[in-house]
Amino acid sequence: MGEDNDTGPFYMSGSHPSPRLDSVEAIAGHLDVLEGLDPRLAPVRAVAGVVSPRLNPSGFAGMAKVICGQQLSVASAGAIWGRFEALKGALEPEGFLALDETSIRATGFSGGKFRTVRTVAEAVLEGRLDFAHLETLPVAKAVQYLVAHKGIGPWTAEVYLMFCAGHADVFPAGDLALLKAVHHGLGLDARPAIGEMVDIAGAWAPHRSAAALLFWRYFAVMRDREGSLL
Repeated sequence: MGEDNDTGPFYMSGSHPSPRLDSVEAIAGHLDVLEGLDPRLAPVRAVAGVVSPRLNPSGFAGMAKVICGQQLSVASAGAIWGRFEALKGALEPEGFLALDETSIRATGFSGGKFRTVRTVAEAVLEGRLDFAHLETLPVAKAVQYLVAHKGIGPWTAEVYLMFCAGHADVFPAGDLALLKAVHHGLGLDARPAIGEMVDIAGAWAPHRSAAALLFWRYFAVMRDREGSLL
């Protein structure tokens, strides 16, 4: 990720009314500012239409849900998650560790995802992963804190910070849908590499989470219209 521009997860420039992107109105406020920072976003926003919040629980359950969704469609991830959360105790570290691997993998979790969630559960119980502490950290340090745990990569860390911890200035530059959407929406000659995407998104700080939500929505609309993006 690019340089942090914040002193904590809920910093916003000026007098912005809602640093947490928890309503359509709050996101719209961020997008209004973004259009001033980068006028290229105005036609993207016109196509995307209303951009709604995407909030998940924080803590162990939220991280497990993010891990569940890695490299899956929304529909597939939702089906697997529905079966997983129905397991007694699955949404608490102690309860998860009490379940056997066969039961968890029967919900659709891969072996790798099972091991990652188990690592998270063990780290929480041993005090090596404190989600309350995580929410006090600026984004770059929060990502470092999370990726120190085996199985958690930058995408997982950044998506958790956006959707579970409520950070307002995160852009998961390695997300394929975002890369495709930015390529198409900004009329770039080629799909940006991750490093290039980090640089592009840097201009949208400290509103990068709203920019990510905008391009995810744009991707969904254009996919439905055209069948796919490049």
